[in-house]
Amino acid sequence: MIIKQLIKIGRFFYGIGIIAFGIEQIIIKDFRPEILPPFPAWAHRYSIFPILTGIALVFAGTVISGLIRLIKVSTKKICLFLGFCLLALVITCQLPYTLFISPGNISDWQSWIEPLEALACCGGAFVMAGSFSANDLRGDNFNFFELMLEKLIPVGRIFFSALMILFGCSHFIITDFVSAMIPKWFGAPLFWTYLCGLALICSGIAIIFKIRIRTVSFLLAILLFIFFIFVHVPLAVARPFGAEQNETVRALEALLFSGTALVIAFSNNTKKEIN
Repeated sequence: MIIKQLIKIGRFFYGIGIIAFGIEQIIIKDFRPEILPPFPAWAHRYSIFPILTGIALVFAGTVISGLIRLIKVSTKKICLFLGFCLLALVITCQLPYTLFISPGNISDWQSWIEPLEALACCGGAFVMAGSFSANDLRGDNFNFFELMLEKLIPVGRIFFSALMILFGCSHFIITDFVSAMIPKWFGAPLFWTYLCGLALICSGIAIIFKIRIRTVSFLLAILLFIFFIFVHVPLAVARPFGAEQNETVRALEALLFSGTALVIAFSNNTKKEIN
């Protein structure tokens, strides 16, 4: 019973983050970089595309979060289609832009933040799908494409973990920037910066290889929730709509990642692990 409630909380966190992406796109009439990079340019010129995409994200996030229940709509199918759409954008837009179009250097780790954030959101959708019954796509509503998408569920945690490893490495690369985000009353900002960076790297590796995945994922979910409460929320309160990025949405994105880790910890797809 407790596990079911924790999974529901994880879905709620993830869904709220997706809703935030959608609402922002509707308001600014442009795409979040985690959804679509500057390529293709034509998609950014016509506001109808980000608005319609934003509406779709709000709908998907609302269903996944459990805020509404639709009797004739499978939440698992919503998760799978969301994951597929995000993965398609990563393959057709994020990767080509980063590798061939972006003015940045592909060897620069910062060039990979947004593609890996997009991949983590995609992975989160597949992780959410994996938290539902394995039989949800079988029976009278058999659909071969949906069953093929179901095969992607196990890679969701890998997509998510890649970003965690990158975030962890950033703690050792831009140490001064990250340590400045640590609340002063925590004390020893460098210690916490290095410790959290190491925790993120080790967590990502452990989740990929299923090494005590339940314990590690649960602890990672707690760590990310602590980031949300003590780092991102204060930034969102101080400058909710910054010139460079919307800190409110950024905070909810951290909540999305916490929810993803929480569902990884307790979904049926993580039962087998290396002790």
